[in-house]
Amino acid sequence: MNSQQQSLLFLHCSVLLFGGTALFSKLIGLPALDITVYRTGVAAIVLLILLSLQKRKITLENTKDYGIAILLGVVVGIHWVTYFAGMQMAGVTVGIIAFFTYPVITVFLEPLLTRSKIKKTPQIKDVLIATIVLFGIFLLIPEVTFGNQVTLGIATGGLSAFFFALRNILHKNYFSHYSGPHTMLYQTLVAFLMLVVFIEVPPLQVTDTEWLLILLVGIIFTAMPHALFASSLRHLSATTVSLISCLQPLYGGVLAFIFLNERVSILTIIGGILVMSAALFETWLVSKRG
Repeated sequence: MNSQQQSLLFLHCSVLLFGGTALFSKLIGLPALDITVYRTGVAAIVLLILLSLQKRKITLENTKDYGIAILLGVVVGIHWVTYFAGMQMAGVTVGIIAFFTYPVITVFLEPLLTRSKIKKTPQIKDVLIATIVLFGIFLLIPEVTFGNQVTLGIATGGLSAFFFALRNILHKNYFSHYSGPHTMLYQTLVAFLMLVVFIEVPPLQVTDTEWLLILLVGIIFTAMPHALFASSLRHLSATTVSLISCLQPLYGGVLAFIFLNERVSILTIIGGILVMSAALFETWLVSKRG
């Protein structure tokens, strides 16, 4: 297994776990910001322990990298708050679909930030696949109700998508020389420190059940998949990662149906097939090049 194929394996495992993350926006009875604070705090502790047990270096190589780490932490913190807020307002299925406009955002944002032009054949191909993905995601929406909460939730999900795309591109170009656990340690720590002063529910008022769910989402659904996800960026482009990650709405929709009883329409099934097909095609192309 070469480096690209290993990165693809890491990516698919992380996407599977990411699919379950959305459920915690409904399962944990806390505001989106509080969920993000406790989640990032738990994840940072777990990652620090992991790196210590592996006897890996905790510090970064230079002062510039600390600045990049802070920027990434701020971006990912905003992404997580808006991610949970969008799903709390619009529902898991609609919220996660709104968030998954980020592959299309990435396709157009990456060339701007990396000073490349959308003229080469692979990039045109990415635009075409992203268009199919966007149409599939649109079809995944079971019943759109244009009420205030749903509309605001969709807009918030779109904002989360922008910051997630920005984080992926910045990480790929300026921070991918660090391991997944190493980079996520700094991102979760910065996000925690940035947001902790704004919490509404202090730790002593969080119930035992909520703490168990927070530990679960912090360890299994944050530290582990984000470390795998960050590792995949070392050998895959941010655009490729974004397109393959579009399996997440399908996973999230299935899990929401199982655990939250969110119904699935025929359009959702059709949209899911389009999203999965595009993601699998992108995976096949990367594997073929490897």
